Order: sequence, then C-alpha cells, then structure tokens
Amino acid sequence: MKKTLLCTALILAAGPALAAGKLNLYNWGDYTSPDMIAKFEKEYDVDVTLTDYDSNDTALAKIQAGGHGFDLVVPSANYIQTFADAGLIAELDKSRLKNFGNIDPKWVDVAWDPGRKYSIPWLWGSTGVGINKSVYSGNPNTSAVFLDVPPELVGKINVVPEMNDVLGLAIMYVGGEPCTEDKEQWRKARDVLMAAKPNWMSMNYGVNEKLASGDMAASVNWNGSTMRARLANPDIVYGYPQEGFPLFMDSVALLSDAENVDNAYLFLDFIMEPENAAMISAFAKYANGIKGSEEFMPDDLKNAPEVIIPAELAGAGKFLPRCSPTAREYMTAIWTELQK
Repeated sequence: MKKTLLCTALILAAGPALAAGKLNLYNWGDYTSPDMIAKFEKEYDVDVTLTDYDSNDTALAKIQAGGHGFDLVVPSANYIQTFADAGLIAELDKSRLKNFGNIDPKWVDVAWDPGRKYSIPWLWGSTGVGINKSVYSGNPNTSAVFLDVPPELVGKINVVPEMNDVLGLAIMYVGGEPCTEDKEQWRKARDVLMAAKPNWMSMNYGVNEKLASGDMAASVNWNGSTMRARLANPDIVYGYPQEGFPLFMDSVALLSDAENVDNAYLFLDFIMEPENAAMISAFAKYANGIKGSEEFMPDDLKNAPEVIIPAELAGAGKFLPRCSPTAREYMTAIWTELQK
C-alpha cells in the first residue's frame, strides 16, 4: 500500500505531462502561432481550443453574455480596466507565474494595468495604413489615404472594423485627441468619416492576404498584418499617419469564470518564456513585451519598417486611453452610423 502511495506521489510530482486537460483561448483572429500552441500542447498534454474575434467590443459583448466557456481572453490596453471593473477577469496569482520577471520592466507598471495585476503581455504594435505602392505612389504617412481618398484608391480601400482604432485615427486627423469629450471635435470626425465611406470598398478584418494578392489596394490596418502582406508582395508599404496614430498592447487575462484555471496559469507562464514569446511574434509579426526574446526573433522581424517606427514619426503614436462614458457615447453613435 505504501509503495502504491509513493508511486502515485511520484507520478503526481512528475511535472508537465500530467497537466492533461483542456484550455480555451479567445483571441484576435490570425494572431496566435500554431507552432507555439503545438509546443504547449505537447509539453503539458493540454488540448487548446482557439476561438477568434475581430474587435474588442465583440470580445467584451461575448464575455458579458456569459456561457462562453473561455478561460483566457486577449483585450487591448484600453479595455483591460473595463473587463476588470465588470468583474470579468480575475486578479493574477503571481506566485504561480515563475516567469513573471521576464516581462520587460517598461511593460510592467503600465497605465492600463499598473503592476500587471490582471494581465500578461501578448504583443504590441500600431495602427496605420497598408498600401500597394504599385497602385498608389503618394505619401503613405497620412490618414488622408482613407479619409480623403486619392482617386487611385477609390473603391479599392478597406477599413478594419475596430472602432477605437478607426475613430482614434479620425479624431487625430481633425486635430482632436482620442477620447475627447469635445462634441464639436467628434462632429468633425464624424463628417470626415461619413464623407469618405462611399469611397471605401469594405470594412473587413482579414486583410493581409487580400492586400498581398491585390484584391484590395490599401487598408487601415495593423503593422504586423501589413508586414505579412509585404513579405508576400514587396509592393506593400506601411504608413504611420503623421496626424497621429494609435499604439496598442494586447494582453492575456484570466477570465473570472474560467473552468481550466490550472492550465490557464501554465499557458500564461509558458508565453513569458523568451523563446515562446518570440514564436508568437514570428508568426504575427509584432513586437512582444518579454525581455530576452530578441535573440530568438527571425531576422526579417528585427529591423522591419513595420516594427521600427521612424524617428520623425514616433511622436505621433499614442496609446489609446480608456474613454469616459461621454466620449464612448459619441463614439458609439458615430460607429453605429458608419456601419449602416
């Protein structure tokens, strides 16, 4: 009997292979490295189910509705506190995260989650414009590309359906600040957007393949997605709007009603290992917040123009703040009208 108990204890202490079970990850579409997931599944004998979404508001609504079955979600910086205030995500037990010290210090005490109380860095980047220079050879570093559409791009430009990014670009284009409560500034942004919309071809999430293939000539897009298009088609360039452009960091949070909590902690710790963080970056083509991951990065990512913001435009990039209820009311009204 003692021998049986001893063997059982030894087996239980054997480590990763006994973490068998499931993990349900809710993340942005085409944003998760299949190789990284396969590595995690093999190392811990955990079956990962990945479900995609196309905007922060889509994810928030799904989680708020309940009955979702997800364990982890990956909101953008300006949504972390909204999830937390609604009780949708849990405070993290740092004692279960031995790799927490691998987070680059500049990404620990962040405005949207001081001390990383609720979240672990996933990837960070910018929102700008991807352009096929064989169709349009003008200045890519301006939001006029989609707000005052050049003749060459009329009917050929897409806009990603992420409210905060699109309205952030628009409000900065008219000289305002993201999340302003100035109704007149939002009126200007609304007028510019509504005047431009007839010249757009679509408002779709999946961009990089269509941009690379020539199915669209330009798109409001994220830098990593545009880099993936450029690797498939060297005519693609990424523009950083000089009027102002959003910066973002998406982070992984543990849902308060997660069913597979132990496996969720294993995953959170796993993605803070430099080699694994580099796998996420290598797939999606965005920078991450884990120190030491640089040495594992592919060469094409280390000096990519989509990742290294030009010095003369760096000051135009801004992390979007969490908007007040008043600002959200204006933004939601504009976004609802724009999608009709």
